[in-house]
Amino acid sequence: MIFANRTEAGQKLALRLKQYANRDDVIVLGAPRGGVPIAFEIAAELRAPLDVFMLRKLGVPGREEFAFGAIASGGVRILDRDTVEGLGLTKAVIERVTATEEQELDRRERAYRGGRSPLDVAGRIVILVDDGIATGASMRAAIRALRQMNPARIVIAVPVAPADTCNRLQSQVDELVCLEMPEPFFGVGQFYDDFSQVSDDEVRDLLDNAARQREPQYGAA
Repeated sequence: MIFANRTEAGQKLALRLKQYANRDDVIVLGAPRGGVPIAFEIAAELRAPLDVFMLRKLGVPGREEFAFGAIASGGVRILDRDTVEGLGLTKAVIERVTATEEQELDRRERAYRGGRSPLDVAGRIVILVDDGIATGASMRAAIRALRQMNPARIVIAVPVAPADTCNRLQSQVDELVCLEMPEPFFGVGQFYDDFSQVSDDEVRDLLDNAARQREPQYGAA
């Protein structure tokens, strides 16, 4: 399956998550930036609140698209030991890249929410959404971070990922929903007609829009 764009991918994923609709214990979290447009569609269909969950890839210097690990909200860091050892990455390099990405993670978290506090996930069903998974390093970091926040259930929802990555993640969460597990898999973008970069402004607008849509419901309660 080739998705037209992230909006279509989100709409298709929402159909697979209908059992979580109209519940007051469900929260949808989008991984910025590409996961947020998809999470927005899911949250709208399920009538659930939307928030971001911050993830940052730790890229090899000079080959930043190649991850040797990832960080997530809550101070969690995951390192791919095989990559670190295979490339001979020193502790100093790892710490320097981590510090840089932590600064960017903090900046985005402040920028996206516009002063709103993060949603409390304790005791709730959390549906964590991204636009796809490749190696799974970032998602493993997210799962570990979420576990520390004591949700009742963690559901990972993505349009596309390699089968072996899904198999590795399956045992770490309560449910994993993936629409397509194609082989060969060279990158998430190959499965979208439009995989243009999502801007910070788009993320903020989607979060603001989702919050406005829910205000009448809270007021009526």
